[in-house]
Amino acid sequence: MSVPDPSLSATDSECLAPDPGLRPLGPTPSQSRFQVDLVAEAASATQDKSPSSDASGDAATPSAPPDGQGAADPGPGGGEEAKGRFRVVNFADPSSGGGRAASPEAAPSDCLQNGDTVISETSVHSSTGGQHHYHYDTQTNTYYLRTFGHNTIDAVPNIDFYRQTAAPLGEKLIRPTLSELHDELDKEPFEDGFANGDELSPAEEAVAKESAESKGVVKFGWIKGVLVRCMLNIWGVMLFIRMSWIVGQAGIALACLIVAMATVVTTITGLSTSAIATNGFVRGGGAYYLISRSLGPEFGGSIGLIFAFANAVAVAMYVVGFAETVAQLLAGADAVMTDGINDVRIIGTITVILLLGISVAGMEWEAKAQIFLLIVLVTAIFNYFIGSFITVESKESVGFFGYDASIMWENMGPNFREETFFSVFSIFFPAATGILAGANISGDLADPQIAIPRGTLLAILITGIVYLGVAVSTGSCIVRDASGNVNDTFRSPYPANCSNAACTFGYNFSSCMSDNSCEFGLHNDFQVMSVVSGFGPIITAGIFSATLSSALASLVSAPKVFQALCKDNIYPGLSMFAKGYGKNNEPLRGYILTFGIALAFILIAELNVIAPIISNFFLASYALINFSVFHASLANSPGWRPSFKYYNMWVSLVGAILCCVVMFVINWWAALLTNVIVMGLFIYVSYKKPDVNWGSSTQALTYHQALTHTLQLSGVEDHIKNFRPQCLVMTGYPNSRPALLDLVHSFTKNVGLMICGHIRTGYRRPNFKDLTTDQARYQRWLMRSECKAFYTPVFAEDLRQGTQYLLQAAGLGRLKPNTLVLGFKNDWRDGDMMNVETYISMIHDAFDFQFGAVVLRLKEGLDVSHIQGQDELLSSQEKSSGMKDVIVSIDTSKDSDADSSKLSSKAASLQNSPAIQKDDDDDGKATTQPLLKKDKKSPTVPLNVSDQRLLEASQQFQKKQGKGTVDVWWLFDDGGLTLLIPYLLTNKKRWKDCKIRVFIGGKINRIDHDRRTMATLLSKFRIDFSDITVLGDINTKPKKEHTSAFEEMIEPYRLKEDDMEQEAAERLKNSEPWRITDNELELYRAKSNRQVRLNELLKEHSSTANLIVMSLPLARKGAVSSALYMAWLEVLSKELPPIILVRGNHQSVLTFYS
Repeated sequence: MSVPDPSLSATDSECLAPDPGLRPLGPTPSQSRFQVDLVAEAASATQDKSPSSDASGDAATPSAPPDGQGAADPGPGGGEEAKGRFRVVNFADPSSGGGRAASPEAAPSDCLQNGDTVISETSVHSSTGGQHHYHYDTQTNTYYLRTFGHNTIDAVPNIDFYRQTAAPLGEKLIRPTLSELHDELDKEPFEDGFANGDELSPAEEAVAKESAESKGVVKFGWIKGVLVRCMLNIWGVMLFIRMSWIVGQAGIALACLIVAMATVVTTITGLSTSAIATNGFVRGGGAYYLISRSLGPEFGGSIGLIFAFANAVAVAMYVVGFAETVAQLLAGADAVMTDGINDVRIIGTITVILLLGISVAGMEWEAKAQIFLLIVLVTAIFNYFIGSFITVESKESVGFFGYDASIMWENMGPNFREETFFSVFSIFFPAATGILAGANISGDLADPQIAIPRGTLLAILITGIVYLGVAVSTGSCIVRDASGNVNDTFRSPYPANCSNAACTFGYNFSSCMSDNSCEFGLHNDFQVMSVVSGFGPIITAGIFSATLSSALASLVSAPKVFQALCKDNIYPGLSMFAKGYGKNNEPLRGYILTFGIALAFILIAELNVIAPIISNFFLASYALINFSVFHASLANSPGWRPSFKYYNMWVSLVGAILCCVVMFVINWWAALLTNVIVMGLFIYVSYKKPDVNWGSSTQALTYHQALTHTLQLSGVEDHIKNFRPQCLVMTGYPNSRPALLDLVHSFTKNVGLMICGHIRTGYRRPNFKDLTTDQARYQRWLMRSECKAFYTPVFAEDLRQGTQYLLQAAGLGRLKPNTLVLGFKNDWRDGDMMNVETYISMIHDAFDFQFGAVVLRLKEGLDVSHIQGQDELLSSQEKSSGMKDVIVSIDTSKDSDADSSKLSSKAASLQNSPAIQKDDDDDGKATTQPLLKKDKKSPTVPLNVSDQRLLEASQQFQKKQGKGTVDVWWLFDDGGLTLLIPYLLTNKKRWKDCKIRVFIGGKINRIDHDRRTMATLLSKFRIDFSDITVLGDINTKPKKEHTSAFEEMIEPYRLKEDDMEQEAAERLKNSEPWRITDNELELYRAKSNRQVRLNELLKEHSSTANLIVMSLPLARKGAVSSALYMAWLEVLSKELPPIILVRGNHQSVLTFYS
């Protein structure tokens, strides 16, 4: 950062007036969004103040010259007060053009008054390579003058601040950031960005860019876009060729019940669809978009794929239905081309090619075709109802006698023939589907939030009424069986065998009824509606219209849904289908794919097996839409605010259950297959973990449940059986001490809480924005490393204060740490001994807070952050452009003493930060990154032998340990934590082959007794062990050379008060409290010798162990100096395999009671 010119510093009595030539000429991405012009105004009241000035010191600004840059010359009496006047002359507002200046209507108060500020040194001498930032406060500068007539850059509420992109609804504006309004003037503003996970994925940004560039896009209203499509899709072939048969089988009453049941399911789904569609802006993708944004990518991705596939196969279904009708007409006219099935294939292929042409021509042409088909369909329906009122004698022989109460009464009850209620229902229900036809083109709707609810629900209502009308109508004017023979008449009296309603009209069909040879009537003639209608060919046209419109709707829906799915990159291999063409972003590749799928099934021409699967696919999507509403309501997220209020979470849940029930009613094996496919895709997407964040209700419910359970847990007293080691691990940056992280994670994973504590010290002015950014970044790193831990950084004056913060405040409720885990301070003799005082004080603080303490020591050290270019070995997964050998960079542009690393050296000090290197990027600031992959062009840095060993040692706990031992030296009873940790370790996969060996202290003459006593205790604790060793010689004096080495080690740290005056000794002890007094040394000589002796025993018994777990020696606070305690830990643990020193808080953590 540039050093500010001392001559430019501002005080309370003088303001800064930079050279006008420094003012930037226009907005650039790296500059402030506010362009500021300094105004050097005269301070004299007669020249400057306007009559409207008030007593508070606000003054009106004299009119600026036309170019917006001129300023009044200061008068002779202007003094220093005139130097700092400045006003905003241009705000980068899209609506006002890039270079136009805003004309302020009021002047700022002068620079010395309350609320006013001066331009800071960093503003003039920016670190952005010559680009200068100007900062100002909220009261002196104006953007929203036209709103308040008041000087402020604070923005009033505006919809444009809440847009995600500039398209398609308007410009995206960025409100002033909190830092621009709040920060001191010598601080850089925060970077612009989206808040609260509002940012778009790259795919969504691409969509937005395409949409922004699109001109003349065709958008549909609720009638043409939703109502017409839904009605056409719901009124299928079933209306004309199956509805009368359903009435014949089930009777009028049960047929109406079947229609009502289907309508209830679709209505509930329609209400749920409306609720989701009105809970925010809806993009293209229909059912997939609604489900994925509500339940997340796992459900959305699985249902989206099968929904798109179902629509593609539905095209084939509808086209084959059309082709079969045409083939029958050709057969009736003796115009068969080859044979029946091949005719269907030929006609179907030609039809689907024509439909593809209409679809590819654009949505506008497709919409026109739909309108035409709807007119034909509605005409056919009216044609039937008109014909039902016209009785023609020639139609009586086929069972049509006009409306009559006797016919209606006879047809009221069921008359199932080889069918059941549910089998008839399963045949009808597919006719009620199609309610998502409008939602599927949500991206092509002008206002999906209005169009989807209005169009969908009205379509369900109209089609339901028509279905009910046809059911009642056909049942009231057509008998179930008729021979079609005009000779089956009689004159009174009634024949003895004639008992049905036709007898009242002089017809006796009993002859064909007795042997089930009747060819006409509701039961036998699928084309009975054509017979009844006023003009038969119109019904045929209606059948054509129903099939073609449904096929066309499905042909459009499938590519649109598939395109939305591919744009979200849920399935990376399908991304090629995300590309759109033309002004409407048409998915041409999706059309071709849909055409191919449809053509394949048309050529099969045998859809009786696949049809129920398609119905089940649609029902699965309906079930999930209903479940989405229930789930979102249950999660109680503040973001769930649908403007459509006519829904209920429990009704939606019932709807979801009904959809699942109907799936099994229609076809149980197809329902099972559908569920298997959905679950398979769900598991695949969950495994792939797509990098998207849509604020789904799954996230909201997870939070809700976590909060609820945490509160419930807080109301329960702790119990020994439920004790878990919940560790506060002082790792610094999580990737700087991999061995410490891996070992603790081994015994806390899926068992207890793990918090990676990081204390950042030495900042004169802490940058809390960087802290927040680091917290999010390193938490992601932990997640990607599959490490179940939380990263918690804090700013503090020193390490001890920061540790105290974490010991008191880390965690939540019962999810609070109970064990402090430290790395051993290998370099304690090399640096400032006050660091040792701080380190030992942290252990004392842990015991004061009733925490357990664990210290890990590797002879090679723990901290790898000083090693460059080894990030691949550390499995870092974040990438950054422009970074070369930087492992972790810290922002040092503001403070030279940027981190706690200033207090420690590289080896493995407690809070040594990763290496600090400045990488000058476009901002002139260094960024804090996790271990980054090296630039390929960067040369490999050769490692020295010690660093190579350190790297290898740092990864030893990531590997399977193989057959070995974990040696537990349980010398002092601390409540059982020393024994619990190795037990938890050996339960893990990496450590399961290691055996636990227990070492205890004892007397020579009681070795067997002590061994049996310990074996009994361990068996009661249900902890497996391979061996118990009683150390009878633990109190033997250590070897003289080892004692001498200990004395030599502590010599530099002794106070030697006997060799100086008492006052001088006290003064030295106060300034250097870590020093060892002669009295203290003599008092604890036996304890010192025991540590030396224990090291000898450790080397003798455990030199080949995979891990040593040993009781941590305690030092009485205030009695044992930190240097002596550190020397004990050093001599106890030196030159050994990995060793952890453990001391619980002396509360039982093991019990043998059930």
